[in-house]
Parts: sequence; structure tokens; C-alpha cells
Amino acid sequence: MLKVGVIGVGTVGTSVVKILVDNKEMITARAGREVIVTSGVVKNLNKDRGLDIKLSDDPYDIVNDPEIDVVVELMGGVEEPFKVVKAALQNGKAVVTANKALLAYHRYELQDIAKDLPFEYEASVAGGIPIINALRDGLSANHIESIVGIMNGTCNYMMTKMTDEGVAYDAILKESQELGYAEADPSFDVGGFDAAHKLLILASIAYGIDAKPEDILIEGIDKVTQDDIAFAKEFGYAIKLLAIAKRDGDEVELRVHAALISKDEMIAKIDGVMNGVSVIGDKVGETLYYGPGAGGDATASAVVANIIDIARAGKSSPMLGFDKPLENGLTLKDKDTIHSKYYLRFSVQDKPGVLAEITKLFGEHNISIETILQRPSATDNVNLLLSTHTAVEGDIQNVITISEQLDFVVEKPVLIRIV
Repeated sequence: MLKVGVIGVGTVGTSVVKILVDNKEMITARAGREVIVTSGVVKNLNKDRGLDIKLSDDPYDIVNDPEIDVVVELMGGVEEPFKVVKAALQNGKAVVTANKALLAYHRYELQDIAKDLPFEYEASVAGGIPIINALRDGLSANHIESIVGIMNGTCNYMMTKMTDEGVAYDAILKESQELGYAEADPSFDVGGFDAAHKLLILASIAYGIDAKPEDILIEGIDKVTQDDIAFAKEFGYAIKLLAIAKRDGDEVELRVHAALISKDEMIAKIDGVMNGVSVIGDKVGETLYYGPGAGGDATASAVVANIIDIARAGKSSPMLGFDKPLENGLTLKDKDTIHSKYYLRFSVQDKPGVLAEITKLFGEHNISIETILQRPSATDNVNLLLSTHTAVEGDIQNVITISEQLDFVVEKPVLIRIV
């Protein structure tokens, strides 16, 4: 028998307990032994969760319980869960977590502490999609050339509605909050930080990169308007919040941002709250993983799968995919040296000479313009919409900084990268 304690019996934690009860016979057959949740930790002991397990409000009741074999951490947050998980590992317990923020900041420390103890985290990235095991095990014979993912269902739902129904950003954000897709403070999702945490986890498995969120380029979807969507449609693009990891020689670029991507790409067809991750390996080529990226049952499904793995083997494969570091390790590419094509929207005064000044500025920074359109705006100003050939991120940022100082530019220019 494998005894499990769940720290954080909320939506996902409750689903974990119920799956283990509802599918008990099948899980026992697959795991080779019975798996039961004996206890859980909650914030509010007065709330009835309809579960037949012992409940406590102290995580260390589970961490220090000698009967518990596996600790499932579903607390959320970073530093307090780190202390709890660290203590569980030091007490010789296997750990399963769905906590992407914890892993974004402490994954390598936890790997060092865990050593040979099982530490699983499939549910931390893309909910019910088994992308962790696909990268760590199924594609382990490959050098990973790139990972491109839609890893935040809230943003994908919002962009789908904005594109298909012409809904304004503020209106669809309010609707997403009412539906429970977005939090009261939505910045973690719409600002790209949630997707960035997930990308960092995948990048560690694929490339052995130890980076923190502060080290990489992170932008959200909060500046996207119907003007941008109209441009995208006219030129055969969809706009998605993408998390991108790409190997370039001995460097790896990591970035999260809204992107224009060809409508013909498979990942551009992933709509609504669904997630999708494209992985290109040097031997296998492209593989695509699609499914629900959040929700109680979908996330709990991944958690329970990890528990079954532990019940079967006792020891999982290396936590971050490498038993030892690569001899010639890869390094993180400076975000200012990333190369991309770009789309920019300038809101400018409608007067002679403006277009010439803008194009001159791009020329002075060695940026070649591919397409330029002028569109009316809701005010007396006009919108200049343009796309570039491949340019350097630092040069584009310099153009934006300088253009903000020009007297005919009335708003901060909006930038969306073209993938």
C-alpha cells in the first residue's frame, strides 16, 4: 500500500482524492499496489469538502507523519511551499507537485535535495497534457531544437474571442473573470508570467538551463487591440500568447509574448481555453501535444499519474532530465540579441512628414520595413501599422524608445513579434 498526504485540498486536491477513490480498482491494477490518501491539509477546517480523510491546517502534520509515503503539494506560492517540500524530502518522502511558481524559482535546489527520491511535477505545465514525461522520457534521444507553446488557457480564450467575435480586450477580460478563467488580479495570466514559469521548467528538461523569470523576456496580451487583429487577419496571421524556447548554436533563447503566427501552423489552430505545445527534436522532427491546460480533473489526472509512477517504480527518472550536466552546457541568450520579425503600431498625429520620419528612424537602426499601412483611429490621430524583416531585439527597442520622444507620436508604440 502507498499512503499519500495532500497539502492543499482545494479544487485540484479534492479531484486527486476523488480520482483515487473513483478509479481505485484500475489504479491498483496499474500501480501494482493500492494507493490511498490518508490525510489532507486545508486552510479552513470548517468547510465541508465531502471527503473521507483526516484533515489538518498544518502542512507539517503530513510532512512529519512517518506513515505517509508521498506528499502531494498543491499549496501555491513559492517560499512557503519550498520550505514544506524541502522538509518532506529531508524526511525521505517522495513528492508530487503542481506548483509551477515553486519550480520556476527552486527546481535546481529541489533536485539537489531530492537526489534519488522520486520528485514528480507533470501537472505543473499544461495541466492534463503529459508534456513533462514526453520531453524527459519520450524524446530523451533528441537534441531539442525548439519548444513553442500555448500554455495559458485564460489568454488563449481571450485572444480567441477577440479574434472570432471582435470583442474588445477590457470586455473579454471582464467576461473571463466572471467565468472564473481570470483572477480578480489578472496580471499573472495576461502579463505572461504564468506561461513563463512553465517555459522555464520545460527549458530545464530540454536544455539544462537554470534561468529565473527575471532573466527572460516576458510580455503579455494586454496591449493587443482590434487594430492589431485586423492587421493579423489581413496578412494571414493569428495572434497568440506564445512561450518559446529555441536553440541557437550554444545559446538558448527563452521568451514569452504575444506573437503573430501563420494561420497555417497547427499551433495557431488551438483555440479557447485549450493548451498546445509543439516540440521539434533533431531526430523525431515536430511533435504536437494538445489538451486541457487547467481545471480540477485535468490537473489532478496528471498528479495521480505521477503517484502511479512512484507506486510502480519507487524511483523516477532524473527530476530535470539529466543524470549529470552536459559537458558543453548551453547558456541563456541575451534577450537584446534575439532575432525576429516584428509588427509595430504607432499612433501618430495626422500631418505631413510623419511617415518619412518613422521610416528614416528605422533605416538609421538598420531595420528593413516589409509592410506599412495607415489606418484611421477613433481620434483625430492615425495608426501606422508596419512589419519588418528580421531584426535584432535591441535595435527595435531603441527605435521604440526614441520614437516615444517624437512630438508627433501620441502613445507608446505597441510591438508584437512575428514567429
